[in-house]
Amino acid sequence: MADINLTRRGHVQIVEIDRPPHNYFNRQLIGDIADAFEAADEDPSVRVNLLCSNGRSFCAGADLVGDQPDTPEGRRADTQALYNHGVRIFGTRKPIIAALQGHVIGGGLGLAVSADFRIAAPDARLTANFTRLGFHPGFGLTLTLPELLGRQKAAMLLLTGKRISGEEAMALGLVDRLADAERLREAALELAGELAEAAPLALVSTRLTLRGGLQDRVAAQLAIEIEEQSWLRETADFQEGIRANAMRRTPEFKGV
Repeated sequence: MADINLTRRGHVQIVEIDRPPHNYFNRQLIGDIADAFEAADEDPSVRVNLLCSNGRSFCAGADLVGDQPDTPEGRRADTQALYNHGVRIFGTRKPIIAALQGHVIGGGLGLAVSADFRIAAPDARLTANFTRLGFHPGFGLTLTLPELLGRQKAAMLLLTGKRISGEEAMALGLVDRLADAERLREAALELAGELAEAAPLALVSTRLTLRGGLQDRVAAQLAIEIEEQSWLRETADFQEGIRANAMRRTPEFKGV
């Protein structure tokens, strides 16, 4: 697990993403997070997971400039493999708290929403920026975000790609608590401690009921998202979106 650090605080497993400064994810990183959560499921001394990051940002999305497969078939297979690990995360049994600082973008937002609770710094910046890249949302966000916020609020974020602060996310219900950046992790650990005081078997049982077969529903939604992402990835608009994002300029989309 080259890009995550695992530590313990009592009954809390701390899973720290360690690809600073912005912690862009790839297939290996999502697989390692899934491995850590699944290991926690098998360890009776772990009752809660805390997902956090070392760096300026929680997760600024997928690594779009690293090594990429050079064929459409290869890119689709790589996306499928990544999302298979994402489905594993949604299938783990013990509660997850995410501590969010800096940028929480695209698939990084999807990873944050996979958690049960989110604590954010007031000046965190959250966005589902997919349409601004000429792309389709992923990581199950077209299911999880409407379930969390309601259809209209989710549509506003997903269709506009609007960036919101931690305070705005709190008002929307996307974030559960706010904490200054310097004590963000400690605040997340305090909530984890509250959860860890519950009877562990009852905690897992109640969470399973509340999630209502979430893993299967996310897997079905991801199949749709992959179809849309696969053809959009081959468009000129997507290439323009990636270039514009790298150059920090407004993209000039043509609808092709």
